[in-house]
Amino acid sequence: MAEHLASIFGTEKDRVNCPFYFKIGACRHGDRCSRLHNRPTISPTLLLSNMYQRPDMITPGVDAQGQPIDPRKIQEHFEDFYDDIFEELSKFGEIECLNVCDNLADHMIGNVYVQFREEEQAAAALHALQGRFYSGRPIIVEFSPVTDFREATCRQFEENNCNRGGYCNFMHVKLIGRDLRNKLFGRYRRRSRSRSFSPIPHLRSRHRRDGDRDYRRSYRDRDYERSRRTHSRSSTSSRSRTPVREGSEERRARIEQWNREREENQ
Repeated sequence: MAEHLASIFGTEKDRVNCPFYFKIGACRHGDRCSRLHNRPTISPTLLLSNMYQRPDMITPGVDAQGQPIDPRKIQEHFEDFYDDIFEELSKFGEIECLNVCDNLADHMIGNVYVQFREEEQAAAALHALQGRFYSGRPIIVEFSPVTDFREATCRQFEENNCNRGGYCNFMHVKLIGRDLRNKLFGRYRRRSRSRSFSPIPHLRSRHRRDGDRDYRRSYRDRDYERSRRTHSRSSTSSRSRTPVREGSEERRARIEQWNREREENQ
């Protein structure tokens, strides 16, 4: 029974816990939901509810006066906000992910999700942000159960074919430009490389020494192999030039012949 309950926890089959709150940290029913919202006491992810106020809040693409807004101005307004909030939140630790919802439903509009590398960093940010204001509005911050944004985001929106539009119950993450992403998140990649690799001069000298050592070793091995082959050939040739040992009768006959030749010479 326990295994069955664990397997359906946070899914549509779970009749006790709210699957939407478990996946996206927000539910359109709020506190009136018939299922439980298990609010975490610690998490690497924070939710800043309704923090981003887009310039076309009332009608997409139109300002409060009913005038159309250039999409480039909307993106510029968003990236200014993203840059501002990233710089403030990065004071508390390394940011793994910063997502801003582009949804229009009340429980998701302008939601900001920030995931830190460590839970302690998120806790420090939560403590520091409580009671503060941004753009004249109070910051509402809490721990979020979301740790895997792949389960929270709308796949159809990523493929540009979500038929629910801005009122979808899954995250429609608003994207930033490549230049801004490289500027903000590139600092962590550079820091990671500097921790992982030694300084270039040290690497070069070490590689040079290793290369010289390998070269000398290979040179010695090559000389040894050459001398071994030469010795082998010389040994073989010398063995082939060694006369065959004669028998005792042949030796006696040869000695008698040497004695006769010596007596004749005398």
